[in-house]
Amino acid sequence: MRYRRLRVAGGTLFFTVIFADRQSRLLTTHIDTLRDVLRLIRQRHPFQIIATVVLPVYLHAIWRLPESDSGYPMRSALIKATFSRRLPKVEAARTSRLLKRERGIW
Repeated sequence: MRYRRLRVAGGTLFFTVIFADRQSRLLTTHIDTLRDVLRLIRQRHPFQIIATVVLPVYLHAIWRLPESDSGYPMRSALIKATFSRRLPKVEAARTSRLLKRERGIW
């Protein structure tokens, strides 16, 4: 799948990430893990968090990127991947996701 994204160096953006399982509570149950992952990714790939709202299955955020950088998709992917790897594997995943080595979380 190919997404169309506006990439603006130093831009401020709003986005939402949603869990696949709408009954999940992983974001709020593992909030400390999420905080650790955000801290780790921000150290490696700096960005400013203007605001974040964490709900059981939604993560809403406003970020500001460094002046010379427009790579928010990479940061978002790293956060999702790192967070997912730190969770116990309890979710069901479709075969198509398993073939791509994806978890059934997002």
